[in-house]
Amino acid sequence: MGSVARGDIALPRRFMTAPLFAIRPTTADDVPAMASIEALAFSDPWPATSFHELLAHPFSRMATAVDDSGGIIGYCIMLQAADEAEIANIATAPGIRRRGVGARLLDDAIAAGTEAGVASMFLEVRESNAAARALYSSRGFVAVGRRRGYYRRPLEDALVLRRDVTAFE
Repeated sequence: MGSVARGDIALPRRFMTAPLFAIRPTTADDVPAMASIEALAFSDPWPATSFHELLAHPFSRMATAVDDSGGIIGYCIMLQAADEAEIANIATAPGIRRRGVGARLLDDAIAAGTEAGVASMFLEVRESNAAARALYSSRGFVAVGRRRGYYRRPLEDALVLRRDVTAFE
């Protein structure tokens, strides 16, 4: 990995390409951009109506990553019931992947869940999605089950991952 000189220090190139962005609560105005990212990110995407419906429910927490020009570059949806939460959906725009946006969205959801008293977080991930599995593993998620044939287009098993929040306190 190369580096780029900045003043009198040399920074790794990965620090030069990270986008500037903020994470904020999702609004109804964000849904069209989220649905576009969803369609590009997943072979069996959620419809825009699903995002709108979740915005109205108190058990859902939706966060949006917005770049410095106001563009939507990612989102994360967490559902909470009692002391458990599920990361129901997380995605980043294709040109932004592997630059820290998904990690920050996940960290934000973990922090919000912890603050809300969540003891365990769950999510499903395609068994073949090595990049997502590595991210989840780096945040303490471990495989606890398998849902056979869970994903369509193409048909594939989902791994059920869990992160026990209390294990990190």
